[in-house]
Amino acid sequence: MKKASDLFVECLEAEGCEYVFGIPGEENLDFLDSLSRSEKIQLVLTRHEQGAGFMAAVYGRLTGKTGVCVSTLGPGATNFTTSAAYAQLGGMPMLMVTGQKPVKKSKQGRFQILDVVEMMGPITKYAVQIVASDNIPSRIREAYRIAEEEKPGATHIELPEDIADEHTAERPIPRSAVRRPVPEEKSIIQALEKIHAAKSPILVIGAGGNRKMTSKMLTKFVEKTGMPFVTTQLGKGVIDERSPLFMGCAALSAGDYVHRAIDAADLIINVGHDVIEKPPFFMKPGGTEVIHVSYNTAMVDPVYFPQVEVIGDIGNAIWQLKNGVKKPEEAGWDFSRMMEIKKHHDAQIAEGADDMRFPIYPQHAVAKIREAMPDDGMICLDNGVYKIWFARNYRARMPNTVLLDNALATMGAGLPSAMASHLVYPDRKVLAICGDGGFMMNSQELETAVRLKMNIAVLILNDNSYGMIRWKQANMGFKDWGLQYNNPDFVKYAESYGAIGHRVSSAGELPSILHTALNTPGVHLIDCPVDYSENDQILNIDIKKRSAAL
Repeated sequence: MKKASDLFVECLEAEGCEYVFGIPGEENLDFLDSLSRSEKIQLVLTRHEQGAGFMAAVYGRLTGKTGVCVSTLGPGATNFTTSAAYAQLGGMPMLMVTGQKPVKKSKQGRFQILDVVEMMGPITKYAVQIVASDNIPSRIREAYRIAEEEKPGATHIELPEDIADEHTAERPIPRSAVRRPVPEEKSIIQALEKIHAAKSPILVIGAGGNRKMTSKMLTKFVEKTGMPFVTTQLGKGVIDERSPLFMGCAALSAGDYVHRAIDAADLIINVGHDVIEKPPFFMKPGGTEVIHVSYNTAMVDPVYFPQVEVIGDIGNAIWQLKNGVKKPEEAGWDFSRMMEIKKHHDAQIAEGADDMRFPIYPQHAVAKIREAMPDDGMICLDNGVYKIWFARNYRARMPNTVLLDNALATMGAGLPSAMASHLVYPDRKVLAICGDGGFMMNSQELETAVRLKMNIAVLILNDNSYGMIRWKQANMGFKDWGLQYNNPDFVKYAESYGAIGHRVSSAGELPSILHTALNTPGVHLIDCPVDYSENDQILNIDIKKRSAAL
């Protein structure tokens, strides 16, 4: 017989858990005591449950394995809800473990008690309360299985303190060897017939394409066919974007050069499309046909109703298509229109890269950061208007080296994302890129990063306002009002946590400060004033006008 909380930790170990992120409370103390004796799992004690949840989710995104986070009941559990939605929409496997008062007998009335399982139900794939210690192995195995199967997402287990203190003779349930189903041969044949009948097909890579092996298969497919490709924001880096066949990223909702390239196609091969992202194109009856390649069937709506669906493991699907597809000289495709559009796209992307104005011009910041980061360097974006600039202008060279959230699109995830990235890839350069608003939402995790002796850099693009909303406000013709604030001295703020602070005071200083922050051990924070005054003119007017003229 063993204590139930010991069994719980053993089950996590059996699943390959490396980290538990979070803040335990008194209802988790049995679990914490058991965790203290684990030789395989490290507790990452954070300063807020939301940050812990973001870290667990990003760990899941980068590894494909379930990230685990822990909180107490009541307010601790409610602080997980944004993280749960972040993982659920973003397709990141995560398990939240929350405590609860005794379920068999309690002498505290309803103090701090919420129905957390019911609360988590709509924003997770699986939420359950453990009411008997003998059920722990099956519940944990099920939570992991569901979190990791396509589409990955969030799961939740509530462990009441009296159940954690029970004793049981149960043992962990071993992980099963599972292979994803592969697409049916007939669907591959149908897709190939469409591709060979097309005159100018294009490849669109979405969120579901950003999985293990898919990058390699898609790269080989493009190399064989010479077919142009575009990405969504969550598909960035699946294929090296330095490729001469890269048409751009669908960062704006419509009217960008990338949309003109898609318009030039008479067939769209849509890989890993996920409705959580804004549609990179809109289907119309009688218009351009679409081949849907994904793990799951298409969710049909008025603007998306694909004619052919190839369902199963995406990597295997692309491998089969690559083996059966003709070479460009055999197929007779004509990509000249798309390549002409690419010339204008690339020329526009280059504009502003050398603009030395101060505060920093966003295009210049993107260019200098790209120069500073190695091929496998990771930028972890919070949510703000700069996300559009990086999605459009930053050429990702490897999968999962541009972590941005175009699903829940929450603020506050940039710094925790960088911290999780460092834990998974301790030898890589990691740069969190945050707006001043988003950074302050989880800025306290600087202490966690310093305590864990992480080597990361945080760049704050500082405009003393909620810049994304100001951009939208201008686009809608409203008065510039209600979205500006003051900030602390970010250099002193960083130093108060034991981090190293830097302040950019001219455009010429940015490269050297980036070099120092990325190549000197420790936690670095860079306060970089940014000039967003032309956002509306460029993103909402100029680009759309110029691309429409092509």
